[in-house]
Amino acid sequence: MPEPGNSAQSGLRSEPGKQDTGPQQLAVSLDWVVSAAGYMQRSDLPAELQQSTRPLTKAAVLIPLYWFEDQWQVLFIRRVKNARDRHSGQVAFPGGKCDPQDQDATATALREAHEEVGLEPAEVKVIHTLEDYRTSSNFIVTPVVGVVPWPYPYRAQLTEVDRIFSFPLNWLANQSNVQLKKRELSDGSVSDTLKVVYYDQFDGELLWGASARMTLALLNALRTGDLELEPREP
Repeated sequence: MPEPGNSAQSGLRSEPGKQDTGPQQLAVSLDWVVSAAGYMQRSDLPAELQQSTRPLTKAAVLIPLYWFEDQWQVLFIRRVKNARDRHSGQVAFPGGKCDPQDQDATATALREAHEEVGLEPAEVKVIHTLEDYRTSSNFIVTPVVGVVPWPYPYRAQLTEVDRIFSFPLNWLANQSNVQLKKRELSDGSVSDTLKVVYYDQFDGELLWGASARMTLALLNALRTGDLELEPREP
């Protein structure tokens, strides 16, 4: 597997040997996702702002899963830094706004993944759709879960994506790697009620905010059995 770097041309990487897990199940229980207060939310906005009459912009992301080193991996991107984009430089899933020609959210997610990481739509096995998530930037995002091939010649769209990489699903499922932090408001104050999900750094990348919430929704779907991953041979 190629060594990672800081450029978009770098290969995907997952840290080997982080979990001792069988091929058919996660190494840890997922009960904490719902038993710990504050993790399962469909928006980081307070209830009063969720009632806003501002029109919502529809969007979709692809949560790509692939099998490597005897465990499932989750593919992410880091967006390029752009002063006009409030989410620039952040860890995210491939995705974006729905276009009028998109038949549905799945079509949006597959189109955006093709544009951003060079993944052909026909190579994706869509296996689930999570509940919509409302972001602080007033997007209503549909997360689409799909199994993708590995190895594969992923190719970053240089104007949008700075790096393509992955996190082991077992690492994301471990509660010791995630926490809630108070949200800093635009005036510099800190909210006592609004909390943001942050994962610890992994391979130099920081997963937090809406993408971290969607990751928890993925884990909850696995916990409830709404989403099942096919067993793979070790």
